[in-house]
Amino acid sequence: FVKVVALPFSNPLTNLPAQVLFFSAISFYYILIPRRNPWKMAMASLYRRSLPSPPAIDFSSAEGKLIFNEALQKGTMEGFFRLISYFQTQSEPAYCGLASLSVVLNALSIDPGRKWKGPWRWFDESMLDCCEPLEVVKDKGISFGKVVCLAHCSGAKVEAFRTNQSTLENFRNFVVKCSTSDNCHMISTYHRGVFKQFCVVFRFMLISRPHREPGLLYTLSCKDESWISIAKYLKEDVPRLVSSQHVDSVDKILSVVFKSLPSNFNQFIRWVAEIRITEDSNQNLSPEEKSRLNLKQVVLKEVHETELFKHISKFLSSVGYEDSMTYAAAKACCQGAEILSGCSSKEFCCRETCVTCVKGPGETAEGTVVTGVVVRDGSEQKVDLLVPSTQVDCECGPEANYPDGNDVFTALLLALPPQTWSGIKDQALMHQMKQLISMASLPTMLQEEVLHLRRQLQLLKRCQENKEEEDLAAPAY
Repeated sequence: FVKVVALPFSNPLTNLPAQVLFFSAISFYYILIPRRNPWKMAMASLYRRSLPSPPAIDFSSAEGKLIFNEALQKGTMEGFFRLISYFQTQSEPAYCGLASLSVVLNALSIDPGRKWKGPWRWFDESMLDCCEPLEVVKDKGISFGKVVCLAHCSGAKVEAFRTNQSTLENFRNFVVKCSTSDNCHMISTYHRGVFKQFCVVFRFMLISRPHREPGLLYTLSCKDESWISIAKYLKEDVPRLVSSQHVDSVDKILSVVFKSLPSNFNQFIRWVAEIRITEDSNQNLSPEEKSRLNLKQVVLKEVHETELFKHISKFLSSVGYEDSMTYAAAKACCQGAEILSGCSSKEFCCRETCVTCVKGPGETAEGTVVTGVVVRDGSEQKVDLLVPSTQVDCECGPEANYPDGNDVFTALLLALPPQTWSGIKDQALMHQMKQLISMASLPTMLQEEVLHLRRQLQLLKRCQENKEEEDLAAPAY
């Protein structure tokens, strides 16, 4: 219980220091003063647990403040300021790992690539669900290995250690490295028994920002439970199929691979679309939106220029495969409305979509926007989908200029390990296939995109085999 005092402001203040001018813009503010609780609680509960001090030192104590000040003077508090700017307490008792990771990812300014609420894109515990369902984490917590996996998948550079993999001196050096820098942070679990607290095992990992945001255009999704069977198909069944069957051409290889694809395969690999509420957006793209869209368009163009893409396009056309941009956009708009509103996408229906081109100064094309009219319980909401395109003049014509199944399949086959094709009996064909998926022949941005997908596949394989606790190393690719 608190005593609340409201102090109103009515007169404008001028020619005053900045601090006073700031307060002059406030209509009123509250002073909260704790007082004794007059109510007797009828049920047992726990407000907070008192932590022994010493051996640990209370951060807000006089000694804690002195240590903080000394560290500040010596330059070993550089990492603190970014972390405290994004500090958040966990929303569930078992979300300590997720909350710690989201604080670090936000402190490193890593873009999650999707919105949290409203127009804001930043990491929240609810968005860290690709390695373990949130229901499981809420009930049982999350293992150290899965937090490492989440950090990798979220785009961070990670080094993870157990005590038997490091020395005390190395640990101290890592602490100094992180505390004297604002672009590298440490997350640790430790044995609380030493501090007369509850016990967990000590491990730690370093997280830093990568050179470039990975997963720019394509990403793997584990939200559908079928991801385990799909990952198994790609990592185990595809190599077995191409080695056990007689294949004498690239088309035959593609036929073998695609003929046995799981039915919900399209839920596993997706191209990343940016969404925004139509009412909240200007007609033109912001500089940040334009920059991100341009990068996606470069990657899309590089995919279209690969020889593998040409083979896949020809093969899929021969078997009558068609991909509808309208259907994909409508589905993405419903998913966008789900993210922006917090309601299930199953409650939304996209009534119509409209493709428009955003023009810049001098009538130059800036990008393509698909506006979807999404309906829920009789109310309408317009959602914009920013779509990359390989068009130069942007006439908003053929759908082939937008991301579709052809380039998504191309990206996925490029991401499969090179040894996938080593079992092909025809040596000339095996050499041709390895040339088609060779990283050396890919432009730099597409190389980074493919490497990120390969890392995701390797991490998923660890999770599938329950080896994420044994192998904490960064993916080899």
